[in-house]
Amino acid sequence: MRLTTKGRFAVTAMIDLALREHSGPVALAAISSRQQISLSYLEQLFGKLRRHELVESTRGPGGGYSLGRKSEEISVADIIVAVDEPIDATGCGGKENCMGDDTGRCMTHDLWASLNTRMIEYLDSISLKKLVDEQIAKGVSIEEAPVKRAISSQPVVKPIKITAPNSVFALGNAFSK
Repeated sequence: MRLTTKGRFAVTAMIDLALREHSGPVALAAISSRQQISLSYLEQLFGKLRRHELVESTRGPGGGYSLGRKSEEISVADIIVAVDEPIDATGCGGKENCMGDDTGRCMTHDLWASLNTRMIEYLDSISLKKLVDEQIAKGVSIEEAPVKRAISSQPVVKPIKITAPNSVFALGNAFSK
């Protein structure tokens, strides 16, 4: 059994989000840049996290994601389960047909099922807040000012107002006055 990149990336992105959410919604592009995770992959993961109400999205300029619950109420198991990451060491996926449909469970099924239980208990015992606190203790740098988004360095040019008639009827009305 191994944890795939889906689960690892989801936990990493959630730590990044929790570290920075105090200054408003966090853009996925910023997380992508800091953690070297594909933006499209993050969008898929955060869609699943949002459906499980672990994150909330804010649209528009200055938008992004924030935690859906307090960081102490979100466990690593919640995150991994939300992104459909299987936590299963059995060869049968818990169906108890390890040896085939006719023969049933293998001799080590109970061992692997017990390991599954312990893994879930362990991951459920670790909160996102604990992981964030560990990162802060390690000295992870967090930007103080939120990154300004959706603001162009180019000046806004006002559109030219066109007063010419826009149809044959408007042209006729312009001459009749």
